[in-house]
Amino acid sequence: MDHSCTVYKTMDYLSKRWTVMILLEMYKGGEWKRFSEIKRAMKEVTPKVLSERLRELESEGLVEHRVETSFPIKSEYRLTEPGVELMEVVHGLKTWALKWKIDSEPCRSQSCRLCKL
Repeated sequence: MDHSCTVYKTMDYLSKRWTVMILLEMYKGGEWKRFSEIKRAMKEVTPKVLSERLRELESEGLVEHRVETSFPIKSEYRLTEPGVELMEVVHGLKTWALKWKIDSEPCRSQSCRLCKL
């Protein structure tokens, strides 16, 4: 496959561990979320990886970052319009998987980020 292909580059980027899950966590609620809120909701991800992924998402234009300098300093993130549109694509993947029974049983977990879409 040609590494300059748009589909290749997109899938390579999205396949990084935690990337889509971070976007899904940010999609819930739709407003600004503090770093600590995202981390608390995603206990499995380390702060270092979460910070790296958020920086990458910001550089790709999927996440907006702001810092409030009042004490205590707050670092907050939210999805941009392209980030929200990407979550609509993820929802379409879920619909496709359910239609074609990619998984024999749909997830019923209360904590599943994908099932809350």
